[in-house]
Amino acid sequence: MQFKKQRWVWMGLLAGLLAMPAASAFEEGRHYYEVPFRQAVETGSRIEVREVFWYGCPACNHIEPALNAWLAKGLPRNAAFRRTPGMREGWVQHARLYYTLEKLGVVDKHHSAVFDAIHKEGQTLDSEDRAADFLVRRGVDAKKFRQAWGSFTVRFKLESALQYNREAGVGGVPSFVVDGRYVTSVGLAGGEDKIFPLLEHLVARAARERSQRPKP
Repeated sequence: MQFKKQRWVWMGLLAGLLAMPAASAFEEGRHYYEVPFRQAVETGSRIEVREVFWYGCPACNHIEPALNAWLAKGLPRNAAFRRTPGMREGWVQHARLYYTLEKLGVVDKHHSAVFDAIHKEGQTLDSEDRAADFLVRRGVDAKKFRQAWGSFTVRFKLESALQYNREAGVGGVPSFVVDGRYVTSVGLAGGEDKIFPLLEHLVARAARERSQRPKP
C-alpha cells in the first residue's frame, strides 16, 4: 500500500511538472540584449522586426534565402518587417543604393538581385554609375534612379540610419532589432536554424510587455 501511495504521489508531481510552462530556450544577455537606447518603431501597433544588413556582407547574403522563406511563410500576425542598412565606413554607397531603391518603390523587385550581383557575379555596385548601369539593365529608369540617388530623402535616411546603428548598439551584420528594444544576431542565437524561432520569441515578449504598459 505504501508503495502504491508513493507511486501516485510521484505521478502527481510529474504531471504537475509537465503542466508547467517550459523555460525559454533563449536567455537575455546570452542570446539577445536590450539596446542601449530604445528606438522608435515605424510599424504602429504591430511589433517591428528590423534587419540591419550590408549588401557586401557574405553572412547577410547567406541568410537572405532563409529570411525570404521565413517572411513568405508569414510573420506573426502582430508583427511587421523593416530593414536598415549598416553604416560602417565603406558601406555608405550600398546603403545609398538601398534607400534609392526604396524611394523608387522597387526594393522587393531588386533587393535579392543586388546580393546576387555582388556575391555571385563579382560586381561591386559601390558607386552611382555602377549601381545605375546594373539597375538600368534591369529596367529601372536611369534619370529617375540618379534623381533619387542624389535626393534629400535619401540623404536624410542615410543620416537616420547612422544614428539608428549607433543608438541601437548594432555591432555587426546581419543583426535584428525587435520592437526597437532587443537586438540579436545569428551568432548570438546559436545558428541560422535558431534565429527565426528567437525572433518569434522576442515578438511574443515585446507584445506581452506592450500589453502590460499603463494606458495613457
